[in-house]
Amino acid sequence: MSLLRGLFWLVLFVFFTFCFIVLFEYGTHDFTTGFKKEAERVKEFVVQATNKPSADKSPGEKKK
Repeated sequence: MSLLRGLFWLVLFVFFTFCFIVLFEYGTHDFTTGFKKEAERVKEFVVQATNKPSADKSPGEKKK
């Protein structure tokens, strides 16, 4: 049960940290659209981080 409670607090901390960052970047007048933009940015980052690299590129080759 303490693991579940700890996980809940961690998720709550991450959510409110994300909200604070959006509030700091976009302010109160543009919070909703800023939240959507940043959520899309985080989603895109997670998708790129979890995708396997393509087999046709060499390991030392950089992205442009």
